[in-house]
Amino acid sequence: MPAATAPNGPAANRLLGHPPTARLLLLNCDDFGLDESVNLAVVEAVQRGIAASCSLMTPCPGAPHALRLLRRHPEIPFGVHLTLVCEAPHLRWGPLAARDRVPTLLDATGELYAPTPAGRAALLARAQLEDVEREFRAQIDAVAATGLAPTHLDFHCLADGGREDILDLTLALGAEYGLAVRVWLPPALARMRERGLPVVDHGFLDSFAVPLEDKPAHYARLLAGLPPGLTEWAVHPSLATGPNPRAPEDGRPDDGWQVRRTDYEFLVSPEARRLLAEHEVTVLGYRPLQEAWQGARGPVTPWSDKAPDVPR
Repeated sequence: MPAATAPNGPAANRLLGHPPTARLLLLNCDDFGLDESVNLAVVEAVQRGIAASCSLMTPCPGAPHALRLLRRHPEIPFGVHLTLVCEAPHLRWGPLAARDRVPTLLDATGELYAPTPAGRAALLARAQLEDVEREFRAQIDAVAATGLAPTHLDFHCLADGGREDILDLTLALGAEYGLAVRVWLPPALARMRERGLPVVDHGFLDSFAVPLEDKPAHYARLLAGLPPGLTEWAVHPSLATGPNPRAPEDGRPDDGWQVRRTDYEFLVSPEARRLLAEHEVTVLGYRPLQEAWQGARGPVTPWSDKAPDVPR
């Protein structure tokens, strides 16, 4: 039964303690840690704009800068943006685990796969689950070593991890570390609802799928039509105003900055805040979901005990 017409209203509203008619928008900034331009935009989008949480890519070159910002702004909820791919030839990153410990995550050149359809297919066909677990734990433990406490796990460029066993592994890691997990494909959504866990009622929007032309009007229409229940948007703000100057001159377009810049401009605009008020949309980060997931699972080891002997 669609969430909006269920007898007791959308399941997520009930589990998160909101009225059945509430329009809930989980508004999360992905790719925190990619570079400093993204990092600064994400912090501004959460502090001054309408975004409510973010997801940190720990293997990326900008991750140390992002972690410094999180220490400076501990009120910002953040998750770990688990990544097994590297899409930027001019901004390389590799696994955090030793390469010889995760060989099935690497392509023929010894690098992480590109997130093209062919690259993702090759990765998912080759990746051994034990290698995925080593890398995911390395990325999560890189945050634990700082003393910062994330709220959730989600995936970079692989919907629900790309494979059922990878999603199951991530759910197990989430339970171990006391974190919510982003889930948005129908089979997994049904499984999570059976467990009494709040997940999206109405699907998932990746801002890279939003048309660049007149993007503010497109976002305005989406907010006006937002149904009761929980919807998630993954947005990608950046302060960049042009292609990365380090991009290779090989004829390939570097237009992702346009998606990111226009996301930033909308998120911090007075119009965005006005639209939320006009359409009575409640914006959430992942912390309420984390609390609900923890409540459904029972006690877990406190995050502060995960890496007690690591210098901070």
